[in-house]
Amino acid sequence: MAGNSRRKGAVRKDGTKKGQVAGSGGNRRRGLEGRGATPKAEDRPYHAAHKRARAASASASGAGRGRSSAAKRRDEDGPEYVLGRNPVVECLRAGVPATALYVMIGGTPDERVSEAVKMAGDKGIAILEASRAELDRFSSNGLHQGVALQVPPYEYAHPDDLMAAARDSGTPPLLVALDNITDPRNLGAVIRSTAAFGGHGVVIPARRSASVSAVAWRTSAGAAARLPVAQAPNLTRTLKDWAADGTQLVGLDADGDTTLDEYDGSGPTVVVVGSEGKGLSRLVRESCDSILSIPMAGPVESLNASVAAGVVLAEFARQRRTR
Repeated sequence: MAGNSRRKGAVRKDGTKKGQVAGSGGNRRRGLEGRGATPKAEDRPYHAAHKRARAASASASGAGRGRSSAAKRRDEDGPEYVLGRNPVVECLRAGVPATALYVMIGGTPDERVSEAVKMAGDKGIAILEASRAELDRFSSNGLHQGVALQVPPYEYAHPDDLMAAARDSGTPPLLVALDNITDPRNLGAVIRSTAAFGGHGVVIPARRSASVSAVAWRTSAGAAARLPVAQAPNLTRTLKDWAADGTQLVGLDADGDTTLDEYDGSGPTVVVVGSEGKGLSRLVRESCDSILSIPMAGPVESLNASVAAGVVLAEFARQRRTR
């Protein structure tokens, strides 16, 4: 008879619905808990996307290991791109040694773009059309305004040649040395201020310093083409050599031993500027003849490095005009 478990040969199996069945006692409760979001395909080891990503990563790392240091240096020393309509026009006016001008296809040209195209044509600079995607690759933020100027790597002067040219200029040397300046925008602004107030050049350390990149070109508005910039393998040694030749070294710091109102900058002078955060390094500070502070009427504790340099250079230029 169906359901007769007592018939000969019948066997009752544990866990069937017939009769009393023991519960799990809560041991399976965790099986009902949620397991969270489904992992991405790349994070699932059994998925084809994970295998493709792993293969691509291995290929990229292998290519990086196989590259020579010379190839890496070539990438770092590759061309720079000045972006934006005003900076491009300023660089072309200043005679920046550009190699190509890129103009976006379908862009809205104005008088600045027309002037840039005309100047590039007159100078024999290649004029190339580019898509928005191509120009976006030149910029990290896409602020190119539809135009880009390709410039070769900057050629730095030697510190000795920089000082020699300043002494041969007919006016007392006025140079700016930058210590711990890592923002290329500050470098570009200092170059622009130095050129505007009659300075003869800027010197920067060869290491741990901002370089004359496209950002510095843009901030200097073309002044980097007119003003020499030197790289010093050892900034402290260079400053000491200049001091030994009769040049006064004046460092800028809010806790200076003299103020701008009291300082005479009409003679051979090197203005040494440190970063806003770290200031002057110990060895560079000890090399300076004086530490100069700028009197301020407001409650501001300090000025941006490039602003401070501009204020001091403007005052020294005024002193030289009136003497």
